[in-house]
Amino acid sequence: MENFKIIGISTQTSNQNNQAEADLGKLWQRFFAEEIASKIANKENEDIYAIYTDYESDYTGRYTTIIGQRVSTLDHIPDGFVGREIKNERLIKYKAKGEMPQAVVDTWQEIWANDIALYRTYNADFEVYGEKSQQGSDSEVEIYIGVRS
Repeated sequence: MENFKIIGISTQTSNQNNQAEADLGKLWQRFFAEEIASKIANKENEDIYAIYTDYESDYTGRYTTIIGQRVSTLDHIPDGFVGREIKNERLIKYKAKGEMPQAVVDTWQEIWANDIALYRTYNADFEVYGEKSQQGSDSEVEIYIGVRS
């Protein structure tokens, strides 16, 4: 996948002591309650992205999560939002299938279990919530993990 730009809202969190579950739940609630998607200009499509970046160390340390959408330019970032260019040389794609958000949680458990074997870059990992992401037990979300060549 080529590099891309994203605009959205963000939070810093950690996977320790269920912190991410609480923080990311609040971030998703805010994204929908404040209709964040309607405030993002120059969208390339309607897919929603959850980006994991600015890793302190690995999946056990602190990191930043951005929930937003792909854009063609970072020229118009609304107040309180963040804009980033996401760059990865090599990605591994996973597909979370089933009831959301549990299917995504289960897929991340699998990724973390294979963390050392994956040679992750911890640059930027992301989930793509497209048209298949809200179909009950038939839902699908793509998860991309940045890895070393």
